[in-house]
Amino acid sequence: NGLLDNRDITTGRAIYGIDARAEGMYYAVVARPPVFGGKVTRFDAAEAMKVPGVVKVVAIDPPPIPSEFQPLGGIAVIARNTWAAMQGRDKLQITWDDGPHAGYASVPYRAALEAAARQPAKVVRNGGDVDKAMAGAAKKLEAEYYIPHLAQTPLEPPAALVRISNGVCEAWACTQAPQATRTRLAERLKLPEDKVRVNVTLLGGGFGRKSKPDFVLEAGLCSQAMDGAPVKVTWTREDDIHHGFYHTVSVERIEAGLDAGGKPVAWLHRSAAPTIGSIFAPDPKHELPFELGMGLVNTPFAIPNIRIENPEAQAHARIGWFRSVSNIPHAFAIQSFVAELAHAAGRDPKDYLLELIGPARVVDPTSIGDVWNHGEDPKRYPIDTGRLRRVIEAAAAGIGWGRAMPAGRGLGTAGHYSFVSHVAVAVEVEVGDRGALTIPRVDIAIDCGPQVNPERIRSQMEGAVVMGVGLATSAEISFKDGRVEQNNFDSYELTRMESTPREIRVHLVPSGSYEGPLGGVGEPGLPPVAPAIANAVFAASGKRIRQLPIRDQLTT
Repeated sequence: NGLLDNRDITTGRAIYGIDARAEGMYYAVVARPPVFGGKVTRFDAAEAMKVPGVVKVVAIDPPPIPSEFQPLGGIAVIARNTWAAMQGRDKLQITWDDGPHAGYASVPYRAALEAAARQPAKVVRNGGDVDKAMAGAAKKLEAEYYIPHLAQTPLEPPAALVRISNGVCEAWACTQAPQATRTRLAERLKLPEDKVRVNVTLLGGGFGRKSKPDFVLEAGLCSQAMDGAPVKVTWTREDDIHHGFYHTVSVERIEAGLDAGGKPVAWLHRSAAPTIGSIFAPDPKHELPFELGMGLVNTPFAIPNIRIENPEAQAHARIGWFRSVSNIPHAFAIQSFVAELAHAAGRDPKDYLLELIGPARVVDPTSIGDVWNHGEDPKRYPIDTGRLRRVIEAAAAGIGWGRAMPAGRGLGTAGHYSFVSHVAVAVEVEVGDRGALTIPRVDIAIDCGPQVNPERIRSQMEGAVVMGVGLATSAEISFKDGRVEQNNFDSYELTRMESTPREIRVHLVPSGSYEGPLGGVGEPGLPPVAPAIANAVFAASGKRIRQLPIRDQLTT
């Protein structure tokens, strides 16, 4: 019968956040501090109030830091239509105090992360004696990898409608977290929680951004300022990119000591990245257990001596959930470095990766430092290296691994365990004479346990590949003077039609009976895409990619 709401979606009758309506509704946009932690020192709304349709200008107090999901503060313009509100906002005269993060800039911050990653740091996993094994190694290799901030940029930017009538607040919003939305509305509006109702519309995309209800709270405060009249707050794409909760920025440094046969006897990985925890409490400056458990401490390699360290990294922006979260930088670094080790050893990258994973075995994640394990029982959800091996072999077989490739073409692969599912990607790329990158084909294999709806699994994997291509090739959020430098899709570039792989093949690898535990599907497909592309680029061009996005690295 297909999706229950498929007909409404395809015929335009489905209700998204931007579609919510209420009788007597007003419309609002907000001028927010351009720098995280900034505030208004003075403003003049006289010219804004002259715009036809503008009815009120309201100050929203900035939150204390850490601000969790609270609005950033600023000045709201409420009008009889969205266009009038936007024109009124443009007429506001605001003087900002940029606050403590006014100097945040991506270039020097990257240098600071690199410096931190080159020094001993907090040990989060320690097995064997890495220093002794390194000292006795026949050869040593090291590499650093950089992954920038990213923005979720869902197709529908945040939007919410709120009205307050007879002491009851009702909201309509494209929120991923209705419970948190209800609680925060009640707190901010000083209402009993049982007097707040949240109606969840279709999301129009979320990717983690809409799990933070700051935009719903803005609508609630605007309704309160209008004596409870319904007010819809709309975010523009520029608002979304300038004032988001960003995926963390990361420097990953890995060192390995190899024996005479090119196999690692020692592995040292330092991961430096500001933490999501910085929005909830005074900045801990270290990744939290759930971030460490995203492909870092739970790396299931059969290496006798492994040490993983986590240097300090201060947050200067709102860090938030992004599809696959910290699996992205960890997988990119680890799977890229494995390919570098294979090349140094003169080995096939896929065979070398399988050798590092080792024989099929079941690993208790708590035994290697992962106390989180995606919130699941480690006995029911252990790391199964046999399942990881099978998806790597399935993706490689699908793309025809080992076949002769013409000049300028190459194959790359990567595998990763996340959200209690196992995924591998094999990619074919072509690098033109002038460095133009095209991706003729991607094979992605997943073992997520019992497959309840295979078509939805396929669609999630296809979407992960397209999104992963964008992260690998073009997407980047950068800061200067505390401000995001990108504005819209002209500068924050996502995968476009001409850059989409010509063919995506999804391989659903069975794991056994339906009595086994269920794994995730929405997030696990993304982490292996970028390293597989980077490894294929090296095979095609000899150019090693150690920072994302690739962008113009192949033309210089």
